[in-house]
Amino acid sequence: MMGHASEVSVEKISKEFEPILLEGEQIEKAFRLIRDMLVFTGKRLILVNKYGLTGSKVDYRSIPYASIKMFSKESAGMMDLDAELKIWLTGEATPTIVQEFRKGNNINEAYRVLSKHVLK
Repeated sequence: MMGHASEVSVEKISKEFEPILLEGEQIEKAFRLIRDMLVFTGKRLILVNKYGLTGSKVDYRSIPYASIKMFSKESAGMMDLDAELKIWLTGEATPTIVQEFRKGNNINEAYRVLSKHVLK
């Protein structure tokens, strides 16, 4: 995933995710990139990739927090308008997920949710 993410209201996307969430599983934070999303639940990270002109074909990729071996954030500096979140999965030498956040969007919230679940 590449591009600029911005936070999206959990209430706005709850209906879309209802069919794939486990009983009692709740969405904690979600970030949108045009049509794609990065969704953090209490049990996993869900990467959503919408295909086609209308976005009618959707790939939901679930990543259990236990398979995340490392993550980092590079905060925006004085001259840099963006911040970047990188996530490495077990067995991978390079980050599997790289997501840019625009300055002013709260990359710290995404980092905090990852910390909460990965560093248990």
